[in-house]
Amino acid sequence: MLWLSSPAAAVELREIEVRRGTDGLVEAPLTVSNASPEVLSCTAELAHWYSKDMGTIAPGARSTFALWFDPESGTFSLLNAGEDNMPVEKLWCGFAGRAYETRAAFSLARAAARERSVDCAPSGDHARLECE
Repeated sequence: MLWLSSPAAAVELREIEVRRGTDGLVEAPLTVSNASPEVLSCTAELAHWYSKDMGTIAPGARSTFALWFDPESGTFSLLNAGEDNMPVEKLWCGFAGRAYETRAAFSLARAAARERSVDCAPSGDHARLECE
């Protein structure tokens, strides 16, 4: 049986309010140091279907990710060029070329809502990246 959809059953589009700027947010930068002999590739997952390439970190180098924390909602965010708050679901780094398979994820819990630094190195068997 074929059902026809009426216009009334169509998806309703609604305007979404996007938070902008840093008012009410706490700066929570994360610095990642690469103590590995391999290049690291880092990614922020912003939604189930969208991620942001955070760049690479050469061996012996470090990179700082500018995260912001909303104490009311418990959400960590990145800001885009328009200062739109882009909520981060996950943030991780792994060995370039196989980053997802070797990834180490960073805590985005309330306790992590401060400036912090982590050192990343290969696991004992070099199968994964470990960060602490």
